[in-house]
Amino acid sequence: MGRVSGKVALITGASSGLGKADAIVLAREGAKVVLSDIDDEAGEKVARHIVDDLKGDAIYLHQDVCDEQAWTDTVAAVEKQYGGLDILVNNAGIVIVATPEQTTLEQFRLANSVMSESVFMGCKVAIPAMKKRGGGSIINMSSIASHLGYPVFFAYSAAKGAVRSMTKSVAVYCQMNRFNIRCNSIHAGSIDTPMVAQALSELGLEPPGEEDFIGVGEPEDVANLVLYLASDESKYVNGAEHVIDNAYSVQ
Repeated sequence: MGRVSGKVALITGASSGLGKADAIVLAREGAKVVLSDIDDEAGEKVARHIVDDLKGDAIYLHQDVCDEQAWTDTVAAVEKQYGGLDILVNNAGIVIVATPEQTTLEQFRLANSVMSESVFMGCKVAIPAMKKRGGGSIINMSSIASHLGYPVFFAYSAAKGAVRSMTKSVAVYCQMNRFNIRCNSIHAGSIDTPMVAQALSELGLEPPGEEDFIGVGEPEDVANLVLYLASDESKYVNGAEHVIDNAYSVQ
Protein backbone atom coordinates (compact mmCIF):
# COMPACT_ATOMS: atom_id res chain seq x y z
CA MET A 1 0.00 0.00 0.00
CA GLY A 2 0.99 3.61 -0.44
CA ARG A 3 2.97 3.31 -3.66
CA VAL A 4 1.79 6.78 -4.76
CA SER A 5 1.08 8.33 -1.37
CA GLY A 6 1.10 12.11 -1.41
CA LYS A 7 0.89 12.32 -5.20
CA VAL A 8 -1.90 14.14 -7.03
CA ALA A 9 -3.33 12.48 -10.13
CA LEU A 10 -5.64 13.78 -12.87
CA ILE A 11 -7.34 11.12 -14.97
CA THR A 12 -9.44 11.99 -18.01
CA GLY A 13 -12.32 9.82 -19.15
CA ALA A 14 -12.54 8.50 -15.60
CA SER A 15 -16.28 7.83 -15.37
CA SER A 16 -16.00 4.28 -16.69
CA GLY A 17 -13.74 1.66 -18.17
CA LEU A 18 -9.99 2.09 -17.93
CA GLY A 19 -10.17 5.57 -16.41
CA LYS A 20 -12.42 4.37 -13.61
CA ALA A 21 -10.08 1.45 -12.85
CA ASP A 22 -7.05 3.79 -12.91
CA ALA A 23 -8.70 6.14 -10.43
CA ILE A 24 -9.62 3.37 -8.02
CA VAL A 25 -6.20 1.71 -8.09
CA LEU A 26 -4.30 4.98 -7.67
CA ALA A 27 -6.60 6.03 -4.82
CA ARG A 28 -6.10 2.69 -3.07
CA GLU A 29 -2.36 3.30 -3.22
CA GLY A 30 -2.62 6.72 -1.59
CA ALA A 31 -2.94 9.19 -4.44
CA LYS A 32 -5.26 12.18 -4.31
CA VAL A 33 -7.32 11.59 -7.42
CA VAL A 34 -9.13 14.05 -9.68
CA LEU A 35 -11.50 12.34 -12.09
CA SER A 36 -12.62 14.24 -15.18
CA ASP A 37 -15.19 13.37 -17.82
CA ILE A 38 -18.36 14.66 -19.49
CA ASP A 39 -20.53 11.93 -17.92
CA ASP A 40 -21.06 13.80 -14.68
CA GLU A 41 -23.44 11.36 -13.01
CA ALA A 42 -21.14 8.38 -13.49
CA GLY A 43 -18.04 10.39 -12.61
CA GLU A 44 -19.53 11.66 -9.37
CA LYS A 45 -20.53 8.09 -8.49
CA VAL A 46 -16.94 6.83 -8.92
CA ALA A 47 -15.59 9.70 -6.83
CA ARG A 48 -18.10 8.96 -4.06
CA HIS A 49 -17.15 5.28 -4.13
CA ILE A 50 -13.49 6.20 -3.64
CA VAL A 51 -14.26 8.55 -0.77
CA ASP A 52 -17.05 6.65 1.00
CA ASP A 53 -16.15 3.02 0.40
CA LEU A 54 -12.38 3.09 -0.07
CA LYS A 55 -11.77 5.99 2.35
CA GLY A 56 -9.67 7.66 -0.31
CA ASP A 57 -9.31 11.26 -1.44
CA ALA A 58 -11.02 12.09 -4.73
CA ILE A 59 -13.07 14.73 -6.52
CA TYR A 60 -14.83 14.83 -9.86
CA LEU A 61 -14.60 17.69 -12.36
CA HIS A 62 -16.55 18.15 -15.58
CA GLN A 63 -14.06 18.49 -18.43
CA ASP A 64 -14.43 18.49 -22.19
CA VAL A 65 -10.95 17.35 -23.24
CA CYS A 66 -11.46 18.90 -26.69
CA ASP A 67 -11.64 22.39 -25.14
CA GLU A 68 -8.31 24.13 -24.60
CA GLN A 69 -9.66 26.50 -21.94
CA ALA A 70 -11.18 23.54 -20.10
CA TRP A 71 -7.70 22.04 -19.82
CA THR A 72 -6.31 25.24 -18.33
CA ASP A 73 -9.24 25.53 -15.94
CA THR A 74 -9.08 21.87 -14.88
CA VAL A 75 -5.38 21.91 -14.05
CA ALA A 76 -5.85 25.20 -12.20
CA ALA A 77 -8.67 23.60 -10.19
CA VAL A 78 -6.45 20.61 -9.38
CA GLU A 79 -3.69 22.91 -8.15
CA LYS A 80 -6.15 24.92 -6.07
CA GLN A 81 -7.67 21.81 -4.49
CA TYR A 82 -4.51 19.80 -3.86
CA GLY A 83 -1.59 22.18 -4.31
CA GLY A 84 -0.15 20.72 -7.48
CA LEU A 85 -0.13 17.97 -10.09
CA ASP A 86 2.16 14.93 -10.13
CA ILE A 87 0.42 12.44 -12.41
CA LEU A 88 -1.59 12.92 -15.60
CA VAL A 89 -3.35 9.98 -17.24
CA ASN A 90 -4.56 10.98 -20.71
CA ASN A 91 -7.22 8.31 -20.99
CA ALA A 92 -10.31 9.89 -22.60
CA GLY A 93 -11.32 8.13 -25.80
CA ILE A 94 -14.06 7.19 -28.24
CA VAL A 95 -14.36 4.52 -30.90
CA ILE A 96 -15.78 5.02 -34.38
CA VAL A 97 -16.36 1.90 -36.44
CA ALA A 98 -15.59 2.86 -40.04
CA THR A 99 -13.07 1.91 -42.73
CA PRO A 100 -10.91 4.46 -44.62
CA GLU A 101 -13.60 4.70 -47.31
CA GLN A 102 -16.47 4.95 -44.85
CA THR A 103 -14.92 7.44 -42.42
CA THR A 104 -16.20 10.98 -42.82
CA LEU A 105 -14.01 14.00 -42.30
CA GLU A 106 -16.21 14.95 -39.35
CA GLN A 107 -15.64 11.53 -37.74
CA PHE A 108 -11.90 11.70 -38.38
CA ARG A 109 -11.65 15.14 -36.83
CA LEU A 110 -13.75 14.12 -33.82
CA ALA A 111 -11.62 11.05 -33.09
CA ASN A 112 -8.41 13.04 -33.34
CA SER A 113 -9.83 15.89 -31.28
CA VAL A 114 -10.77 13.55 -28.41
CA MET A 115 -7.69 11.32 -28.49
CA SER A 116 -4.87 13.23 -30.18
CA GLU A 117 -5.44 16.96 -29.68
CA SER A 118 -6.50 16.35 -26.07
CA VAL A 119 -3.24 14.56 -25.34
CA PHE A 120 -1.31 17.46 -26.84
CA MET A 121 -3.21 19.97 -24.70
CA GLY A 122 -2.93 17.80 -21.61
CA CYS A 123 0.82 17.45 -21.93
CA LYS A 124 1.19 21.16 -22.67
CA VAL A 125 -0.56 22.28 -19.48
CA ALA A 126 0.75 19.43 -17.31
CA ILE A 127 4.43 20.12 -17.97
CA PRO A 128 4.54 23.59 -16.33
CA ALA A 129 2.35 22.35 -13.46
CA MET A 130 4.68 19.40 -12.84
CA LYS A 131 7.78 21.57 -13.10
CA LYS A 132 6.52 23.44 -10.06
CA ARG A 133 6.50 20.13 -8.16
CA GLY A 134 9.99 19.14 -9.27
CA GLY A 135 8.78 16.46 -11.67
CA GLY A 136 5.96 14.12 -12.52
CA SER A 137 4.64 11.32 -14.69
CA ILE A 138 2.49 11.64 -17.82
CA ILE A 139 0.82 8.43 -18.94
CA ASN A 140 -0.80 8.43 -22.38
CA MET A 141 -3.28 5.76 -23.41
CA SER A 142 -2.43 4.67 -26.92
CA SER A 143 -3.36 1.23 -28.28
CA ILE A 144 -2.00 -1.72 -30.22
CA ALA A 145 -3.99 -0.08 -33.01
CA SER A 146 -1.00 2.26 -33.32
CA HIS A 147 1.16 -0.76 -34.26
CA LEU A 148 -1.22 -2.86 -36.35
CA GLY A 149 -3.57 -2.33 -39.25
CA TYR A 150 -7.17 -1.99 -38.06
CA PRO A 151 -9.10 -0.72 -41.11
CA VAL A 152 -12.47 -0.86 -39.31
CA PHE A 153 -11.10 1.49 -36.65
CA PHE A 154 -9.39 3.85 -39.06
CA ALA A 155 -9.83 7.19 -37.26
CA TYR A 156 -9.16 5.59 -33.86
CA SER A 157 -5.93 4.04 -35.15
CA ALA A 158 -4.76 7.34 -36.60
CA ALA A 159 -5.36 9.15 -33.32
CA LYS A 160 -3.59 6.49 -31.28
CA GLY A 161 -0.64 6.59 -33.68
CA ALA A 162 -0.33 10.30 -32.98
CA VAL A 163 -0.39 9.62 -29.23
CA ARG A 164 2.42 7.09 -29.66
CA SER A 165 4.72 9.58 -31.38
CA MET A 166 3.79 12.56 -29.20
CA THR A 167 4.67 10.55 -26.11
CA LYS A 168 8.23 10.07 -27.33
CA SER A 169 8.63 13.74 -28.22
CA VAL A 170 7.38 14.87 -24.81
CA ALA A 171 9.66 12.38 -23.06
CA VAL A 172 12.75 13.55 -24.95
CA TYR A 173 11.85 17.22 -24.49
CA CYS A 174 11.48 16.86 -20.73
CA GLN A 175 14.59 14.67 -20.42
CA MET A 176 16.77 17.09 -22.43
CA ASN A 177 15.58 19.98 -20.28
CA ARG A 178 16.03 18.02 -17.04
CA PHE A 179 12.46 18.61 -15.91
CA ASN A 180 12.28 15.22 -14.16
CA ILE A 181 9.00 14.61 -15.97
CA ARG A 182 8.52 11.20 -17.54
CA CYS A 183 6.11 10.43 -20.37
CA ASN A 184 5.15 6.88 -21.34
CA SER A 185 2.44 5.27 -23.45
CA ILE A 186 0.30 2.21 -22.84
CA HIS A 187 -0.84 0.07 -25.76
CA ALA A 188 -3.65 -2.22 -24.68
CA GLY A 189 -5.35 -4.90 -26.70
CA SER A 190 -8.88 -6.14 -26.07
CA ILE A 191 -9.93 -5.05 -22.58
CA ASP A 192 -13.34 -5.63 -21.01
CA THR A 193 -14.64 -2.04 -21.10
CA PRO A 194 -17.89 -0.43 -22.31
CA MET A 195 -16.04 1.12 -25.27
CA VAL A 196 -14.69 -2.23 -26.47
CA ALA A 197 -18.10 -3.84 -25.97
CA GLN A 198 -19.69 -1.09 -28.04
CA ALA A 199 -17.19 -1.55 -30.87
CA LEU A 200 -17.65 -5.32 -30.94
CA SER A 201 -21.41 -4.91 -30.88
CA GLU A 202 -21.32 -2.58 -33.88
CA LEU A 203 -19.26 -5.18 -35.71
CA GLY A 204 -21.68 -7.94 -34.71
CA LEU A 205 -19.00 -9.74 -32.69
CA GLU A 206 -18.89 -11.27 -29.23
CA PRO A 207 -16.01 -10.66 -26.77
CA PRO A 208 -13.47 -13.53 -26.68
CA GLY A 209 -14.46 -16.27 -24.23
CA GLU A 210 -12.36 -18.18 -21.75
CA GLU A 211 -11.67 -20.82 -24.38
CA ASP A 212 -10.04 -18.23 -26.65
CA PHE A 213 -6.25 -18.49 -26.55
CA ILE A 214 -5.87 -14.71 -26.25
CA GLY A 215 -8.93 -13.86 -24.21
CA VAL A 216 -9.85 -10.41 -22.98
CA GLY A 217 -8.05 -8.37 -20.35
CA GLU A 218 -9.58 -6.67 -17.35
CA PRO A 219 -9.40 -2.91 -16.70
CA GLU A 220 -7.36 -3.62 -13.54
CA ASP A 221 -4.65 -5.21 -15.70
CA VAL A 222 -4.07 -1.84 -17.31
CA ALA A 223 -4.59 0.08 -14.07
CA ASN A 224 -1.81 -1.87 -12.38
CA LEU A 225 0.55 -0.79 -15.16
CA VAL A 226 -0.63 2.80 -14.74
CA LEU A 227 0.18 2.51 -11.04
CA TYR A 228 3.71 1.37 -11.79
CA LEU A 229 4.32 4.20 -14.26
CA ALA A 230 2.84 6.73 -11.83
CA SER A 231 5.02 5.58 -8.96
CA ASP A 232 8.68 6.27 -8.29
CA GLU A 233 9.37 2.59 -9.01
CA SER A 234 9.49 3.54 -12.69
CA LYS A 235 11.75 6.59 -12.24
CA TYR A 236 14.07 5.44 -15.07
CA VAL A 237 11.26 4.45 -17.46
CA ASN A 238 10.71 7.23 -19.96
CA GLY A 239 9.49 7.44 -23.56
CA ALA A 240 8.61 3.76 -23.52
CA GLU A 241 5.78 1.84 -25.18
CA HIS A 242 4.10 -0.64 -22.84
CA VAL A 243 2.08 -3.26 -24.71
CA ILE A 244 -0.50 -5.21 -22.72
CA ASP A 245 -2.33 -7.65 -24.99
CA ASN A 246 -1.35 -11.23 -24.06
CA ALA A 247 1.10 -11.38 -26.98
CA TYR A 248 -1.62 -10.71 -29.60
CA SER A 249 0.38 -8.09 -31.49
CA VAL A 250 3.53 -10.20 -31.82
CA GLN A 251 1.95 -13.26 -33.44
